[in-house]
Amino acid sequence: MSNLVEIRWHGRGGQGAKTASLLLADAAFNTGKYIQGFPEYGPERMGAPITAYNRISDERITIHSNIYEPDYVVVVDDTLLECVDVTAGLKEEGAIVINTTKSPEEVRPLLKGYNGKVCTIDARTISEETLGKYFPNTPMLAAIVKVSGIMDEEVFLKDMVESFKHKFAKKPEVIDGNMAALKRALNEVKGL
Repeated sequence: MSNLVEIRWHGRGGQGAKTASLLLADAAFNTGKYIQGFPEYGPERMGAPITAYNRISDERITIHSNIYEPDYVVVVDDTLLECVDVTAGLKEEGAIVINTTKSPEEVRPLLKGYNGKVCTIDARTISEETLGKYFPNTPMLAAIVKVSGIMDEEVFLKDMVESFKHKFAKKPEVIDGNMAALKRALNEVKGL
């Protein structure tokens, strides 16, 4: 499967990394891709490190395991850089996307010699200013779409508005904030 893209998400319980990986899988599926989106379960609790995964391909996916050599890594919480080897197996021709206020150059020394592309985004500020609360998964979802190029950004946004209309049918007031977070994140990724 030469067109297979594998993504590993690192976050903390309650930050929405699992939800973001599932939303990405749904959006890719709606563009005609074959997809997998799944978390790795362990003793998760609020604030504990969690891992989630995506596989996206134009062909049927026959692999059914965790992802050990991802093309992309998404780090939803930059404190994980100190306690989790987030670059383990990460392909040098891929990229890592980190939620931080720091620049790519400032976080590179924390990445255990990783020489690939390093991208950063301040998902905290984006989510607080567009959603009124800290929900880093929405900006991080847009950031990985931007960095990976796995789908057209306009198609992604169109799919997400439909997804949010369904997900937040009883809370339509949050749709505009989530869409604003996605659009802003697409434009604020550093290190491209």
